[in-house]
Amino acid sequence: MLKIGTFSKLSRISVRMLRYYEEMGLLAPNEVDTATGYRYYGEGQLMEAERIRALREMGFGIGAVREILSACHDPAALEQLLRIRREELCGEIQAAKQRLLLLETTLKRVGKDGIVENYNVTVKEIPGRYAASLRKSIPDYAREGELWGQMMEETAPQHIQMAEPCWSMAIFHDKEYREESVDVEIQMAVKGRYTDTPHVRFLELPPQLVAAVTCKGSYQQMAGVNQVLASWIAGNGYEMDGPMFNIYHVGPAQTQDPEEWITEVCMPVKPRG
Repeated sequence: MLKIGTFSKLSRISVRMLRYYEEMGLLAPNEVDTATGYRYYGEGQLMEAERIRALREMGFGIGAVREILSACHDPAALEQLLRIRREELCGEIQAAKQRLLLLETTLKRVGKDGIVENYNVTVKEIPGRYAASLRKSIPDYAREGELWGQMMEETAPQHIQMAEPCWSMAIFHDKEYREESVDVEIQMAVKGRYTDTPHVRFLELPPQLVAAVTCKGSYQQMAGVNQVLASWIAGNGYEMDGPMFNIYHVGPAQTQDPEEWITEVCMPVKPRG
């Protein structure tokens, strides 16, 4: 039998955590001296302690560790639990990458005086055009690429030709920011005439007046761009007149380097009056 201090050294788990695991019903000592309160662990419990330590390092909470240990006799159930945690970790890694990218983008755009550099706003008319359009509800904004893939797949048999410029854009129809079930429409100007597919419509679109900002870099900066646009519109005699949209001059289809992406953020406007 091993005293708690010795067991702590051999298992590489602090005495404090061993007491906590006992309290939570996760790892109890084999014996407790009722007179002294000393706790004794069996050598065979070192393997159980190692499993707990490894699972905790993977990020599992106490409840999940208890569930996994109880599933050790069922390899299929154990594999499923571990796969779920792997997916969670992948999501956490992706979220951390997005936060890091936002930080790096902000650092690059901070001027020498410590103020984030300004964006230039212009008012322009997007010309009328004939375009392929696909509008769907997608799980979140990051899944927009799936719409482009679907458009290309459904229109491939017709060998559509893109116009010059092609005005590839995404229109965000929701009246508020949504974390899920996002209403997005993508459009691409084309030349020639084509037949609608199950999800893609070919439309004649009228000219549209917009206030626009062209920016280079990742999409993490969009909140700042939107703020600049909204402030400029309010202060220059215009009002918003429809859902905002992005025109992708250079995007993931052309390069995987976010720093090379060029996006024109457009807010439809009309003179206030």
